[in-house]
Amino acid sequence: MRRLHSLAGLAAAVVVTFMAITGAILSLQPALETASARAWAGLGSVAQLAGAVATNLPGAERLTRSASGMVVAYYAENGTQRAAQIDPATGGVIGAYEPSGFFSFITELHRSLFLGDRGHAIAGLASVAIAVLAVSGILMLVKRMGGWRRLLGQVKGTRSQRLHTFLARLALVALVVTSLSGAFMSAVNFGFIPDGTSLSFAMTPQSSGAAPAAIDSLPALAATPLGDLRELVFPAIGDATDVFTLSTAHGQGYVDQATGALLSFTPNNFWQQLYEAIYVLHTGVGVWWLALILGLGALAVPALAITGTLIWAQRRRHSVRLEQNASWWSARTVILVGSENNSTMGFAATLHNALVAQGERVHTGPMNSVRAYPAAERLIVLTSTYGDGAAPASARHFLAHLDKVWASPAPSVAVLGFGDRSFPNYCAFAEVVQAALVARGAEPLVDLTTIDRQSSQDFARWGERLGEAIGVPLTLSHTPARPASQDLVLVEREDFGCEVQAPTAILRFAAPNGQGLLARLGFKASLPRFAVGDLVGIIPPGSDVPRYYSIATASGEGVLEICVRKQAGGVCSEYLHALNPGDRIEGFVRHNPDFRPARNRKPLILVGAGAGIAPLAGFVRQNRPGRPAYLFLGARDPASDFLYRRQLEGALSENRLTSLDTAFSRVVGGQYVQHRLAAQADEVRELVAAGAQIMVCGGLDMARGVRAALDAALAPLSLSTAMLKAQGRYLEDAY
Repeated sequence: MRRLHSLAGLAAAVVVTFMAITGAILSLQPALETASARAWAGLGSVAQLAGAVATNLPGAERLTRSASGMVVAYYAENGTQRAAQIDPATGGVIGAYEPSGFFSFITELHRSLFLGDRGHAIAGLASVAIAVLAVSGILMLVKRMGGWRRLLGQVKGTRSQRLHTFLARLALVALVVTSLSGAFMSAVNFGFIPDGTSLSFAMTPQSSGAAPAAIDSLPALAATPLGDLRELVFPAIGDATDVFTLSTAHGQGYVDQATGALLSFTPNNFWQQLYEAIYVLHTGVGVWWLALILGLGALAVPALAITGTLIWAQRRRHSVRLEQNASWWSARTVILVGSENNSTMGFAATLHNALVAQGERVHTGPMNSVRAYPAAERLIVLTSTYGDGAAPASARHFLAHLDKVWASPAPSVAVLGFGDRSFPNYCAFAEVVQAALVARGAEPLVDLTTIDRQSSQDFARWGERLGEAIGVPLTLSHTPARPASQDLVLVEREDFGCEVQAPTAILRFAAPNGQGLLARLGFKASLPRFAVGDLVGIIPPGSDVPRYYSIATASGEGVLEICVRKQAGGVCSEYLHALNPGDRIEGFVRHNPDFRPARNRKPLILVGAGAGIAPLAGFVRQNRPGRPAYLFLGARDPASDFLYRRQLEGALSENRLTSLDTAFSRVVGGQYVQHRLAAQADEVRELVAAGAQIMVCGGLDMARGVRAALDAALAPLSLSTAMLKAQGRYLEDAY
């Protein structure tokens, strides 16, 4: 499904975008025509309107009424064919009528690109491509979100992924309607589907030949409401045998100009009715508000094309190529990978290369390709979990294939699950795989292990245990792909905590001044884009492994601010604490969209300790005055490491912060933040019952204590932090 979605999108991106833009322009036409049309309540029948037009324009030959209500009369004057817009309320002439040359040009461009039948075919294929993209995209989103019920839930991922999903959900109905209706109309154009107009109407009858009566007295025209009129063709002047040709929303008939009798009438057939209904759905003609909705949906297509291409390019950059990948029938060790976007495959490649370096014959492939491995002594499975506990793309058929290929004696197995604890079904598919393999007689090499948010440290520890189990030294040093870094210059620092043996520094970085010709021309280097709560990866000298720190500012503030506690023996923290203003570092931004306050006015409960207070202080600074925000802050001593004190006290006075509850551990009667939460359990319960969102940032031990305190406080509500996580109301950035 992903391959189909990507191929359709990439192959048709330019044409689809072009068709969408021209379609969006055309969506304005029904609204403009409706705005220029006049009310027709004054004349209730075709007879009244036609009679008035014949009086005002003696040479009238034809009268039309568009779906938007605009009435146009075509007449001859001094041998020249002319057209006038008619006021349907009086039958009077409003002014000369001339179709919009601009919209005529855009219409032909949209329908055929001025390429004739080739252009019509291209437009039809573009409609099919949009339909394929819309349907495949929604099916993938349903799978990713864990079912139809969660389709409108919070989406995680990169900015491009979130924007792509937001626009797709917003424009989905409009895109499906316009694409399928466009494909239908293209099929009609090429004769694959009839539109009914090729079916013959009844032969044109002759009038009675008597003297013509006054038009407004003709019964058949008087019985036809003006709202049903499509076209009325007048009899030829001076020909008593000619008739009125009347086309309405229901069919076509002929009216005797002398008696006003309806001589014959052919109703619209099924195909005509179907074509007209689909034509309205595609163009919005006569329903101006529908046209505007379809136009807005079409405008999402260019943005979807751009974000979709970015997502595809990112996936391509992260694709993994394996060297010395042994054949499946000769490998002693088989690594199977369940991955949705190739990130798990990156870990598998690290394991693969480490085993190959130890002389092992290793075959690595997707879980969907599972088969009987005649030489395999061990089977290692690395898998993520998708959506509501489902298998990721490359493992979707694993369990179904397993029974068909599993053979005895079974190889030993090791299963490693990858996931994100903020999801309710964390590593659930890995648990299913482990149970399935053990049920078939496989002996575990090591216990099932899970990796939260792609922790390289946890992966390395698992590798050590695996190496001991198979009898080879195994060092797994995995560095996930990271974006290109840039220089940042330290412009300011504030130091805290030395008196309580917890040196902590607030460091503010800016983009370095330009050099050379660009600098002389006034061009300055700029910071990368980031928001409060994003992470900056810093690469200390002599190391290829970045360390990540939460950012306390947004790029619009002109500085990148982090808070760093010095750790004894910490390669990066000691390096950062040794910096002086003017020194440069190498870093890059990793967006962290899953750690953001919800965009509503419901209360915020912020809990942080030590350096973890940095992004929370940033959220407080950005908080709208009047939105309740309750901060629980933990530190050692108010005289030494009360971080962001002036800023937080200012936020209290500005009504950006509702309350500040502090816990200091190195004073008489010292407490931690979890103790303050327990003491305020009643208030916390009330806030959560009112829809509050909880955000926690700091060390792992602190986070565990906070979860325990909150679980106890929320128990009377039959709630827990795990349940709030599933709702996106409990966010944690722990390290």
